[in-house]
Amino acid sequence: MEFFEVLEARRSIRAFADKPVESEKWHKILDSANRAPSAGNLQAYEIFEVRRRRTLEALARAAFDQEFVAQAQAALVFCAHPSRSARKYGNRGVSLYCVQDATIACAYAQLAATALGLACVWVGAFDDDAVREAIGVGQQLVPVAILPIGYAAEAPEATARRSISELVHVIE
Repeated sequence: MEFFEVLEARRSIRAFADKPVESEKWHKILDSANRAPSAGNLQAYEIFEVRRRRTLEALARAAFDQEFVAQAQAALVFCAHPSRSARKYGNRGVSLYCVQDATIACAYAQLAATALGLACVWVGAFDDDAVREAIGVGQQLVPVAILPIGYAAEAPEATARRSISELVHVIE
């Protein structure tokens, strides 16, 4: 898919087909996330690939019972790694750069999944501690996003967006 077609095709999918995702596609998604830019090239984030049904169900509960999380073939959990960023950037790295790094990596994974004909939805509503418990990590990591991925079992229409003139403020 051409880049701008990918942007137009991306939808938030909350219903997944019971169809396995090919390993080559997983590799391309993870490679895309790994290519995302990061502050100081520190890649101050970690990605957890969750395939086990029991863990997907725990993530769904952690995401305030958003059951579609457990329907996906897998989910990627993006966690900021504040101490990794703090080494070079201090408090700014802890409070912002590591979160930006994880967010950009998730966005790259989301667009890669779309380009590969897969479906996903960005999940940001969850209990941080419940996500940490589900994936087995401590307080040193900060969950930023859950990205359930699979083949779509729905085809929603595009949602309305703000107009460019409303969204963009030109400073001259």
